[in-house]
Parts: sequence; structure tokens; C-alpha cells
Amino acid sequence: MDVISVIISQYKLLITVAVIAGFPLLVKTQNKVLENMVRGRIDPHRKYRAGLLLKIIAAIVMLCLILIIWGIELRGLLVVGSSLFAMLGVGLFAGWSLLSNLTSFLLLFIQNDCRVGQWVRIVDGANFVEGCIMEMGLMNVVLQHVDGHKVLYPNNLFIVRPVMVLNKPPEKTKKVQPKRLIGRAQA
Repeated sequence: MDVISVIISQYKLLITVAVIAGFPLLVKTQNKVLENMVRGRIDPHRKYRAGLLLKIIAAIVMLCLILIIWGIELRGLLVVGSSLFAMLGVGLFAGWSLLSNLTSFLLLFIQNDCRVGQWVRIVDGANFVEGCIMEMGLMNVVLQHVDGHKVLYPNNLFIVRPVMVLNKPPEKTKKVQPKRLIGRAQA
């Protein structure tokens, strides 16, 4: 009976230890599910970031569970969550906001249409930008033009503009030589 009374009096501590001990098992299960879902359709860097994101989400859920077990009210957390949700809304709909680039990064991260190493053409009206995707960062996509120039294209514009994924690298631009007329003055 002595063991049962210790368990009853220390149940919060025991549940906390069980939740913390179960975290690595949860992460391992998440990684297996992620591996089965993507199975070679995603580059290793994006897979690592997806695993890291899942691990952070699991840690937040576990922390909230432990806080609830210990009787800490999560009303303040609700206020913080609603504030973050409002900031996310501003990030999605305000094109001038830096948050829109971060939100667009999350959208680029979730969708798997454009990957590092692919040649793309971003159409903006009558103009276009084309290049090989070198990096997909938090604020912009780094393209390398055929001529070797790097183009930093903001994530929020990359999301809202039509993007063509090219099958092969585009032709290198040719320099146009000006015509010279001998003996005549050019206007």
C-alpha cells in the first residue's frame, strides 16, 4: 500500500517523466511517417527542415500537456496564440509586410512544386526572370541566371506570380553588336 500512496501523491511527477521519456519515441515515429510520406520526392535539406518543424510542434504539444497536468492555466497562451494568428493573417494578406515573405516561405516549404536545382521562369506581365533555384530562404528565393548572375526574388512575389518550371536551361543571351555605318553620320 505504501507504493500506491507514493504513486497517488506523485502522479504529476510520474506523468511528467513518462511524457518526457516518450518524446524520443514520438519523434522517431514522426520521422518514420515523414520518410514514408515523401520517399525520395524531396531533397534532403527540405526533409531535414520538415523533420525539425515536426519536432518543434511535438515539443510544444508536450510542453502544453505537461503544463496542463501541473495545473498551470493556459489562458495567457491562448492570448499569445491569437496574437500570432493575427500576425500570420497580416503576413498572408499584406504584400508590403516582411511577414508576408516568412509566410510565403512556409507555403513554399509545404508545396513541393519548385525545388532547389530546377530551372524556372517567373513571369511578371511582359517581363520575366529566369534561372536555376539555388536556395529557398526565409525571405527570398536565390536564382542563378544563365549568365552567372544571382537574382534574389522575394518569396511573396514568387508565390503570387506565375512560375514556369523549365525542362532544360534557357539559352544564353547573345550580345547584339551595334551597326556601324562608314562615312555616314548616325542620328
